[in-house]
Amino acid sequence: MSESSSVATLSAMLGDYPFTLPLKRGEIASDRLHLAFADVKVPNRAFKSVVREGAYDVAELAIITFLQARALGKPLVLLPAVVGPGRFQHGCLVYNTEQGALRPADLAGRRIGARSWSQTTVTWVRGILATQYGVDLASLRWVCFEDGHLAEYRDPPQVERAAPDKDLMAMLLAGEIDVAVIGNEKPADPRIQPLIADPLADALAWTREWGAVPINHMITMRESLVRERPDLAAEVFRLLRESRRVAAAGLPVPAGPDMLPLGLAANRRSLEIAIEFAWTQGLLARRLTVDELFDDATRDLV
Repeated sequence: MSESSSVATLSAMLGDYPFTLPLKRGEIASDRLHLAFADVKVPNRAFKSVVREGAYDVAELAIITFLQARALGKPLVLLPAVVGPGRFQHGCLVYNTEQGALRPADLAGRRIGARSWSQTTVTWVRGILATQYGVDLASLRWVCFEDGHLAEYRDPPQVERAAPDKDLMAMLLAGEIDVAVIGNEKPADPRIQPLIADPLADALAWTREWGAVPINHMITMRESLVRERPDLAAEVFRLLRESRRVAAAGLPVPAGPDMLPLGLAANRRSLEIAIEFAWTQGLLARRLTVDELFDDATRDLV
């Protein structure tokens, strides 16, 4: 952080999402702070620098990465603001129909490919498979391409590292893996289809049962900064809330649950489940509580 007269300049890393663009384009102003946004096109590629180097004053971070960092005592504090990608995770499991029909009940002993074992999407997917479809997670074999974001973390024995020249979709089409975990965009290849026959219907059913949505990226701040200047945490939250209001103006209210909830009350249940999934899957150094993810300056932001 640097200060010029009464305006603080905070280094920031935030992706380009519909609800963050008004803020990043300068359409939302503050007389307390200026956010100096890093030129980062793919936020998850900067997550290692956030948790390993403390690279930014304000940073978007995948929730499982934050939980791992918090459990290890990294000096980061959560703001109760989900920024993206706002999506259900049921559709992120895909398979190659040329290899024969496949459903969650058929996964025992199968090889599942993913970018990283500790990726937030993958953690939600495993939890959903276990809680909604009764899949024994210990029966699955994993092929992953990257380390986790935390240097202290190591993949468990059931994870095999893909060779450097391998590609996730190419492996799926070649039959080298049975299922892949993807992100926002389903490949155009008609052979690749969702493992879950009706992912949206099942996602809505899971959300109704659990009273939660599978939150992904949230906002974090440097812990020392929040302690020294709690007013800046409140102002960052206000800017995010205002950016969302501006972006949503004139648009129809989307049907279904809010996938980008703001405030602790709106996020508490989802955070509880994220902690439970991360803990039972062996991703945390210790079991956390929701309240310890925040401090007095960020817990009550609404």
